[in-house]
Amino acid sequence: MIRLFGRALRRANLPFAVSEGFSKHPKIVIKRALKLGLTSENEEAKIALSEYMKPEEFKERFQKQLPEGIIIKV
Repeated sequence: MIRLFGRALRRANLPFAVSEGFSKHPKIVIKRALKLGLTSENEEAKIALSEYMKPEEFKERFQKQLPEGIIIKV
């Protein structure tokens, strides 16, 4: 999910914050990560942005870049 979200953030051209170090990655935290092979219908994630953005605008732009079946709530 973290890789999927990272790609979607880049494709949507959203102002996401990045980690420090040589290989920078979007700052994304999945609150309760599932074990491999398990499914879920309601997971919580935190995505750090580098600048303020209205939640509705973020959701609209981010959702367009995600596969069908993954629904974002803000």
